[in-house]
Amino acid sequence: MSSTGTGGDEQQRTRKQRREQARTERRALEQAQLAGAVRRARLTQLGIVVAVVVVAIITVLVATGNGKRHVPGAGEQPAIVKEVTALVNGIPQRANELGKPAAPVTLQYFGDLECPVCRAFTLSALPEIIQKWVRGGELKIEYRSMETATDDPEVFKAQQVAALAAGKQDKLWNFIETFYHEQGEEHTGYVTEKFIQGIAAQVPGLNLSQWTSDRGDAALASQVASDGQAANAAGIGGTPGFLIGRSGGAMKQLEPSSFTEAGSFDEAIEKLLRA
Repeated sequence: MSSTGTGGDEQQRTRKQRREQARTERRALEQAQLAGAVRRARLTQLGIVVAVVVVAIITVLVATGNGKRHVPGAGEQPAIVKEVTALVNGIPQRANELGKPAAPVTLQYFGDLECPVCRAFTLSALPEIIQKWVRGGELKIEYRSMETATDDPEVFKAQQVAALAAGKQDKLWNFIETFYHEQGEEHTGYVTEKFIQGIAAQVPGLNLSQWTSDRGDAALASQVASDGQAANAAGIGGTPGFLIGRSGGAMKQLEPSSFTEAGSFDEAIEKLLRA
């Protein structure tokens, strides 16, 4: 009896072990099948992505002439022209200044046209600041030059002087906004004379002959140099950099918590307006 009972227990344990082994093998098979399905799905998705990328590359190559770098020109980027025009149209411009001359608060914006952080600020937070404060007459903004991102000092001077030359026709803000929209990859040497001329060609109403002549004005090169000196004297360590204050009064450095949100600028402007 006892031996039979022991044998029955062993048979039960053996059956149990077989069931557990079968379950283990089934789970392993199911996991393997699931992993295979996931891999196949990923490969399918990857194939779709690759196909889309290939089509996009072919489209870009055809559109840009066998892979040559696009150089902006008149009429080639109507969306950018419309966006920039809508942003600054109807707001007074004078030299490097945007806004009503009698605006009670002044914001000085120190930038390098090749600076990617300046681009982020100009395309994200700045439009809100312009619409809320500049268009309303409470704020005017002065664009100042500070070399940080541009590798070649001569290229930096050329691009910044080109912007100031547009300012002699009260078009500086159209120029710099368009430049930031068209900004290329940093450290690639994309800013050539043809590129600069292509930016100018996108500024509505800019007299290109006069602009070309004004670029040779030595006073503009001196202004670029003096802007950099002013930034250093104010302790501005990088671009974009900002000074803010009551118009005609002392200016203090503004270090915003974010370059892509307008909150810090709103607070500073409101504080000065209350004062």
